[in-house]
Amino acid sequence: MEPLVVFTDDEARMLHDRLDGVDRNPYRDYPAFRLAVAGLVERGDVPRFFVEACRRVHRERTAGVADIHVLRNCPVDAEIPELGNEDPSARKHELKKTFIGEALLELFAQLTGTPLLAYARNQGDFFSDVVAIDRFAGMLTGYSDSELFFHNDRTAHEVRADYVSLLGMRCPAEDLVYTGFIDGRNLLEHLDDQTRQRLREPNFFTPFDVYSRSKNANLTGSERHPILENHHAFRYLDTRTTVAPGAPLYAKDALLEMKDAVSRATRVRHRIIERDLLVFSNQDGLHSREKIDVVDPDQVRSRWLLKTYAFRDVAARDRHRDKWLDGVPGRVAD
Repeated sequence: MEPLVVFTDDEARMLHDRLDGVDRNPYRDYPAFRLAVAGLVERGDVPRFFVEACRRVHRERTAGVADIHVLRNCPVDAEIPELGNEDPSARKHELKKTFIGEALLELFAQLTGTPLLAYARNQGDFFSDVVAIDRFAGMLTGYSDSELFFHNDRTAHEVRADYVSLLGMRCPAEDLVYTGFIDGRNLLEHLDDQTRQRLREPNFFTPFDVYSRSKNANLTGSERHPILENHHAFRYLDTRTTVAPGAPLYAKDALLEMKDAVSRATRVRHRIIERDLLVFSNQDGLHSREKIDVVDPDQVRSRWLLKTYAFRDVAARDRHRDKWLDGVPGRVAD
């Protein structure tokens, strides 16, 4: 897909220099880091071109024009450490000494009015990583080297992000790995009124992914939940979301119609390159990972996307106030 905006090299350098003034470590003290980024906004130190890009994303989301956008040639850290595939998060905490990528993602969240969400399973970090981990090789999780069917992140979790942002830190140029996206409104076009109503009933169940279970053995599966919520929000993980025990027989028919809709619906695909910022709706659509052409499997395993989850707005975040950990807004248990 075409980028919403492509920053010039001069613009990227200017934004990099402003972000470089944020002197807090987001992994040690996120509240202080967030306030330091907010200071840039309050002082008017954010370049106008970036403010306008974020406002345009917000306008298009609000007006229903688009729920997926790409900002190209964003600033990232001058030194991108090698994380390896044994314990990349620990390596990141050890080796990453600058936080330009994190500051960019935090600034985008603030300017679009979408506060960040963090899970305890990721050490409470508000900035996580899409990177292959050896022990999950071939498994259905974002921390594997495998493809991912259409889904929304953390389908089984009670608290789920409204938006996901992915910043290309290391993206091997020779290998074609694409992120797919289906807008929830396009899914609705392939579901009749009766099926929509049946998908709104809490007759479905989604097991927790293998990564979540590895962090908390008590996580087995979701509560019974609907697949279709609000106008066009979907809670669905293809091949894993299923009919709950004891559900009416018609729930199975509705699930089959949902699977057919995913196959038929219009989708877009984007190949994230280094310094791309890809942002999309996590609930008002479904996304996937497709490996179209892999020349070097080992090289693909070095792919690293810096990732954030975000709420739709402050009100959406504060509905989960009773779940905040350590008194930090947006940080929740798994």
